Amino acid sequence: MLALKLLFRNAFRHRLRTALTVAAVAIAVLAFGLLRTVLDAWYAGVEASSATRLVTRNAISLIFPLPLAYDAKLRQIDGIDEVTYGSWFGGIYIDEKNFFANFAVEPRTYLDIYPEYIVPDTQKTAFLRERNACVAGRKLAARYGWRLGDTITLKGTIFPGDWELVLRGIYRGRDRSTDETAFFFHWAYVNESLRRTAPARADQVGFYIFRVHRPDRAAEVARSVDRAFKNSLAETLTETERAFVMGFITMTEAIVAALRLVSLAVIAIIMVVAANTMAMTARERIGEHAVLKTLGFGALHVGGLIFGESLVLSAAGGVLGILLTFPAARFFELTLSQFFPVFHVTARTVGLDLGAIALVGVVAGLVPTWHAVHVSVAAGLRRIG
Repeated sequence: MLALKLLFRNAFRHRLRTALTVAAVAIAVLAFGLLRTVLDAWYAGVEASSATRLVTRNAISLIFPLPLAYDAKLRQIDGIDEVTYGSWFGGIYIDEKNFFANFAVEPRTYLDIYPEYIVPDTQKTAFLRERNACVAGRKLAARYGWRLGDTITLKGTIFPGDWELVLRGIYRGRDRSTDETAFFFHWAYVNESLRRTAPARADQVGFYIFRVHRPDRAAEVARSVDRAFKNSLAETLTETERAFVMGFITMTEAIVAALRLVSLAVIAIIMVVAANTMAMTARERIGEHAVLKTLGFGALHVGGLIFGESLVLSAAGGVLGILLTFPAARFFELTLSQFFPVFHVTARTVGLDLGAIALVGVVAGLVPTWHAVHVSVAAGLRRIG
């Protein structure tokens, strides 16, 4: 008990230095935690993907369409439970800066395949009944202040024109990892207009999404789908939803790698700061340690004081940094929801923070502890200051 009391008193003896060290560790842990949360947000779509959903697109590129007639043929392939289809609409709301994902989809089957999008029954009925109805995630609706019944006009880029849609549903995510910033409406509404204005583009979709009976048959079903449309005018590429989402993330792999390196660099820098503090502390107390040795205290006691002080400073700053990470992440979630629909501090990130704190405390205390243990009593007593 006396050793612990002495340990904490030593740790906070120089209050200014201790405060600055704790603040530096806290800022580093905060930065590390936010960077790891950004990485988790980057992969949120991958984590939220279902093992039973597969995506079929044009084998040449995602920008090339597929015929609507493929829907009936897909339903005949063994192992497929349900099929839906849609297109990336790419509409602009008021201004280009108001970016959000918007899709034209087959509404009934789309909601069936994505049960994590929870729409109240009355809203779902209204959405399915009206051809120009739309559904938005609750975070997206909150961002723009939308209410049920509001008319939302999207300026078409891929599909030119002003498209007036009535908000009939606001969905919430079943899971915490569910994106609540998506926007979708009836594909038939777009197709009917194309039949009048651009018949050559009508009855074509951007992708098919289907659900398989068993996840272990996903690869087999994917091969069956691609074989069914081989040598056609629009050959297909079928992959799991996870692989499909990962395809987009690999385009930004350099950014992801840079974020990982920066997060490690933050920890390395704070190790240097903490080690410097502990080296100064050990150097100032060489005489005190020599006195303790003359009183019969062994290397374990002397080394424990230095090493324990390093752990106390690291833990104090680290815990403060972890506590600050949650409000900081909430702020980023509110301000950057346009780019990161899912931005939560996970248990894994907290675990990495704790690991980083322990690593900083151990590494920073090793050399000062070794020096304090091995300095002779005579050399310690000769040291002044």
